[in-house]
Amino acid sequence: MDHFTLRDGQLYAEDVPLARIAAEVGTPAYVYSRATLERHARVFREGLSGIERLHLAFAIKANPNLAVLRVLADAGYGADVVSGGEMARALAAGVPAEGIVFSGVGKSRQELERALDAGIGQFNLEHEPEGMALATLAAARGITAPAVLRVNPDVDAGTHAKISTGRAENKFGVPISEARAMFGRLATQPGMKLRGVAIHIGSQLGDLAPLEAAYTRVGELIAELRGDGHDITHVDLGGGLGVPYRPGDVMPSPAEFGAMAARVTRGWNVELMFEPGRVIAGNAGVLLTQVLWVKPGVLHPYVIVDAAMNDLARPALYDAYHAFEAVAPNGRRMTANIAGPVCETGDTFAMGREIDAVEPCDLGIFRTAGAYGATMASTYNSRALVPEVLVDGDRYAVVADRIQPETIMAAERVPDWL
Repeated sequence: MDHFTLRDGQLYAEDVPLARIAAEVGTPAYVYSRATLERHARVFREGLSGIERLHLAFAIKANPNLAVLRVLADAGYGADVVSGGEMARALAAGVPAEGIVFSGVGKSRQELERALDAGIGQFNLEHEPEGMALATLAAARGITAPAVLRVNPDVDAGTHAKISTGRAENKFGVPISEARAMFGRLATQPGMKLRGVAIHIGSQLGDLAPLEAAYTRVGELIAELRGDGHDITHVDLGGGLGVPYRPGDVMPSPAEFGAMAARVTRGWNVELMFEPGRVIAGNAGVLLTQVLWVKPGVLHPYVIVDAAMNDLARPALYDAYHAFEAVAPNGRRMTANIAGPVCETGDTFAMGREIDAVEPCDLGIFRTAGAYGATMASTYNSRALVPEVLVDGDRYAVVADRIQPETIMAAERVPDWL
């Protein structure tokens, strides 16, 4: 459920007409609903109510906007970060340092130092040298670093190849067959408090079976580690639960996911940690755009909108589907291609799709754009960086400015020898 609904023939975000935002902020622009963010955060937590010891860390990479993070921090969520910049955002948004989990396959020593100095709650180690470096840096400070070892269970998540992270050939984690010995070596290092393991097999998961298989393998590893005398108190089970993008998509609910997780982990006697991202933010945002032209095509007309692949990269990257709707639908339908102004054939959102009939100057939205939307935006073709808007009831605020090409160009320099 989201809070983008038709009312008297116009699409609203909560109690604000999207046409008003377009008139006052301009297009393209991302629009987020606070009520939807809060509802999804609550429903996900309720879905895991069968788990006694629980820590929820929002995956910041899905949507790092400070206002979005503040909403989720106020809802009791920590943060899963994968860079020093994301850690800084989490802290700035009010996430307590102890609620931050630092994941990511390429942490630099400088990032490890900053995270230690900030006192974050957990490091998810990706390989042995990283763990050794962290232990050395922590010992030099006279502290111990709370950490878990991320394992790769070699489970195919059944998702798009570019967002699969749990297969043997993926770059993430250590092979689960090597984890036991590696854990033993790292656990003895001064400066290291190695307290458990982590796993994350992919994103946009529509089937719980791969997750259950991966969790089962983790349970077996926990038993082995405890048999070796290790104190296992924390297990990070990652995130990745999918959301419906297409009409008719059916995804596991947080309640179904929570029931499976509670059943598989019964008896583990650990604090379970989860990293939801898309499932919280995806349907909480739309990309608001305006039709520039309707251009004749060989098979279908091209609806050229002012949003482009630099604003919403997922269709170009993953052939991802985002539903397109008119802000003021007239009841008619058309079959069209939807494309943006960027000078790339890949700047195409849909081909031969049946949509609301639109004409130049009409407004439209791409749905389910609250995750992996603005965070992946760029200024390709010297386009402005897309702004972000947060709606709260009958009010809204611009929570990220449109950064114009002139502002970006002002940060560049032509050396005096040219």
